[in-house]
Amino acid sequence: MNLFDYIRPTSVSDAIAAWQPGAAYLGGGTNLVDLMKTGALRPGTVIDITRLPGVDRIETLPNGSTRIGTLVRNSDLAHDPDFAMAFPMVAEALASGASGQLRNAATLGGNLLQRTRCAYFQDPHSACNRRFPGAGCDARNGDSDNHAILGWSDACTATNPSDLCVPLMALDAVVETQGPQGKRDIALADFHHLPGAAPHQETALEPGELILAIRLPANATASRHNSRYLKVRERTSFAFALVSAAAALQLENGRISAACLALGGVAAKPWRVPAAEKLMLGQIPGADLFRRAAEVALEGAVPSGDNGFKIDLARRTAARALALAAAGTPAQMPALPASVFGESAHV
Repeated sequence: MNLFDYIRPTSVSDAIAAWQPGAAYLGGGTNLVDLMKTGALRPGTVIDITRLPGVDRIETLPNGSTRIGTLVRNSDLAHDPDFAMAFPMVAEALASGASGQLRNAATLGGNLLQRTRCAYFQDPHSACNRRFPGAGCDARNGDSDNHAILGWSDACTATNPSDLCVPLMALDAVVETQGPQGKRDIALADFHHLPGAAPHQETALEPGELILAIRLPANATASRHNSRYLKVRERTSFAFALVSAAAALQLENGRISAACLALGGVAAKPWRVPAAEKLMLGQIPGADLFRRAAEVALEGAVPSGDNGFKIDLARRTAARALALAAAGTPAQMPALPASVFGESAHV
């Protein structure tokens, strides 16, 4: 690990003032420290934000929205009874990620900013446009099983690894930030960037900008009785998704009055297709309807290498997540959260 300066500010304004080009904010450290150890990232200054006041709370705001501070730990959020009841698919996504020990350390803000698990990004000896713009992309002619099938470019085919961001995308979450230019809100739908010709520009954050919180709108609780997160992975625990899906429905008189569907593991950002949601409105829930919605959700999917299997896998995962949501949210967290092996519904 290279030498670096370490700073521990005690206020948000001091943390932002301490930032300089080449610096990195440190929360739980479950991603940053690993990348520093391998040499994939080499910040000159590490700014420890774990002592900042007022950003480690889960709050219900006067307008009914829910605000989650950037330093709230994944495990605390997943197991908060009020939050899990209001947003069960978010809790299920959190409980399906990493290991218990890592969930105890990982933070909300860090989850939003975690870097891709592409092996070529993680390896400092490989060419990667995300680490060094213009270096090339070794994944284009390498191991691409877990790479993107939507929104990728010749410059980068990596995927976003977050479980949490998939249901947050489905529920229209908003990211609160503060930087040298002040505070602002960023819709999560606009927060992560597709690679295009500039894959190193991964998010909408400006230099020095710090995530303060995530907000979920008051109406996001309306689908709590019919929402699920489903994750397909190479092993049941401590593995990132090959593909995943967050599905939420509102049912009235046996028909779908509102629908949300977002996919993970398929692109550099959580993937949501409003056309697939619109197709289901006013319809009676059923396997045929969900298969058609999944087809629409995957329109335009193209293999970025030897990963064409992910297209059909994503379709099946989306359809099954919708079927599970229609069947109803479980009264308690499944023994194997988000696992295909922990459920009985098949599509």
